Amino acid sequence: MADDDLPTGPSGHVIKPLTPETFPAWLALAEKHNGVWGGCYCSYFHGDTEQTVKSEYDRATFKRRLVEEGVAHAALVFEGDDAIAWCEYGSPLELPGIYHRKEYEAGEDHPAPWRITCFFVDRDHRRSGVAREALDGALDLIARAGGGEVVSFPNELVSGKKTSSSFLHNGTRAMFEKAGFRFERHIGKSKTVMRKMVAPAAA
Repeated sequence: MADDDLPTGPSGHVIKPLTPETFPAWLALAEKHNGVWGGCYCSYFHGDTEQTVKSEYDRATFKRRLVEEGVAHAALVFEGDDAIAWCEYGSPLELPGIYHRKEYEAGEDHPAPWRITCFFVDRDHRRSGVAREALDGALDLIARAGGGEVVSFPNELVSGKKTSSSFLHNGTRAMFEKAGFRFERHIGKSKTVMRKMVAPAAA
């Protein structure tokens, strides 16, 4: 296990940060699912950088370039050599393209330095708690990066209504509450704003 790896507990899974070294495993998971979310390759929430303009690249190449620039972050859940899930996180500068952005920013008095925007779980590992492992992994990596307030925008499920996994790309309010996030408000039709303060990891 590398120094950056984080064991997740009884599952035997390991959390690794998204880096140029782990990008091939990330890409394999994305390609197994046809690029995920209709070929997004988890690029939707990212903006352009000085070196990389989204419209000039296919989505997979755009994501790879951001990883190489150090401006794309995620916690990857590994089972052996295979990535089976991820949780995307980063700064508002890295991930500006959130849903209901105007409504969110209108009620935002103290912008958090971190946000969590997207999850993806391999179809062969869903409904087994892997998304929560990815969320906990992202929080651990944020702690290692100095901690701070984290905001996210999970969906609030309607009782008795079946919801597609693509609609739940940012997880559920219930999962975030179990991870210690506090509910703040609703935005849009079904999204929420939730926050958690993450302490910096011990040296």
